[in-house]
Amino acid sequence: MKEQDEQQQYEQRRGAADVAGAEDAAGEVRDVAPQPEAGDPEAGGPGIADHPAGSDPAELHMLLEDARARADQDRDQLLRVRAEMENMQRRQAKELENAHKFALDNFVKELLLVRDSLELGYAAATEPDADVAKLREGTELTLKQLGDVMSKFGVERVHPEGEAFNPEFHQAMSVQPRADVPPNTVTAVIQSGYLLNGRLMRPALVMVSKQE
Repeated sequence: MKEQDEQQQYEQRRGAADVAGAEDAAGEVRDVAPQPEAGDPEAGGPGIADHPAGSDPAELHMLLEDARARADQDRDQLLRVRAEMENMQRRQAKELENAHKFALDNFVKELLLVRDSLELGYAAATEPDADVAKLREGTELTLKQLGDVMSKFGVERVHPEGEAFNPEFHQAMSVQPRADVPPNTVTAVIQSGYLLNGRLMRPALVMVSKQE
């Protein structure tokens, strides 16, 4: 009888230990188990299903119409800019053409005045009682007028008599032995040269001295 009582007590203690171990294992499983994230429909949080506006056909249609309107506006603006650029290119081409065609417009206007003076001088020279002194004076004034017009438009005369010979602007036609001037001195100008804004248009034809 005593042995039976001890056996029952042992089994009771063993059962209580098993129950405590099972409870401890269940607690560990609960600690390790992943927690549901916010917004997960299974967790009951707010998710996509809670925001049906994103899938509203009316709202999508409005967004599409707005995008089309912006696209049309951008296309119209692009066409206007392209048209303005084409007009500007045409204007520039026309201005360049006119600049090339009428580049000498002002020069010609000034040159016509010189021609008028020459015609008047020629008419005076054909008179039976023409005064040579007056004709000479008129010719000098006309030459001065022509020189002023040329200088106004950047044309410079090259007349280097008495200067040192410069092959960049002078062309020697002959050489003269001279003792009264240093060698390589321009002793006479056969034909004047001309510069246009510093650029040589025609060299001066000259005679150059050399040592005897």
